[in-house]
Amino acid sequence: MKVVILAGGLGTRLQEETSIKPKPMVEIGGRPMLWHIMKIYAAHGFREFVIALGYKGGVIKDYFLHYRHRDSNLVVKLKGGEITVSHDADVEDWTVHLVDTGHDSMTGGRIKRCAQYIGNEPFLATYGDGVADVDIAAVLALHKKEGLKATVTAVRPPARFGEIYLESQKVTHFEEKPQTHAGWINGGFFVFEPGIDQYIDADDTVFEREPLSQLAAAGQLASYQHKGFWQCMDTVRDVELLQKLWSQNEAPWKVW
Repeated sequence: MKVVILAGGLGTRLQEETSIKPKPMVEIGGRPMLWHIMKIYAAHGFREFVIALGYKGGVIKDYFLHYRHRDSNLVVKLKGGEITVSHDADVEDWTVHLVDTGHDSMTGGRIKRCAQYIGNEPFLATYGDGVADVDIAAVLALHKKEGLKATVTAVRPPARFGEIYLESQKVTHFEEKPQTHAGWINGGFFVFEPGIDQYIDADDTVFEREPLSQLAAAGQLASYQHKGFWQCMDTVRDVELLQKLWSQNEAPWKVW
């Protein structure tokens, strides 16, 4: 199965980084967030990716065009410009489709434009700014069991602040930044049946609005409840948290 990764948004809440690169190219541990997401899927056996490009998509194209050379030792003949790989690094065995889906397209429009590269088969999809220790095989198994048109992974995000549990005027329990006890939210890591693009009208369609609402109303949207780690990367604070977890070798999403 192919994996669609939405990597074309503006990332306006992370302008410290996204003024020069798309959000999925913000680095955690010296590797772009996009690479981390792809490694999660590859660890579960999914190695063909369709990357939906938009804002500063050329940065992502350049990354993959030079991927092998970046991690290998090279011999460069300056006069002729010939490049020889003197020691090939252990490069991932991935197939990557880099698809321009429009600078201003919304999430629905990007999925619709990628549909022609999928064919008449189910596919996986997620956002280019979130990681998790989600069991992709379990998500897929639930999708097949339910037999619906789409499955979304529901998550409970980590709280930004510590939670205080009160009884009268006394604190009975304090927990520093736990997983929130609020309702479930859309965590990405979708599975879609072929024809999902029929729910998308145009490039400016926000997939999380009409399409998902219509699927839910028709009883065609299943939910895999992921109770483990999930973290999006919306702010500098998020980047710092992910970087800290990675540098301390405590990154739960590192399932490879």
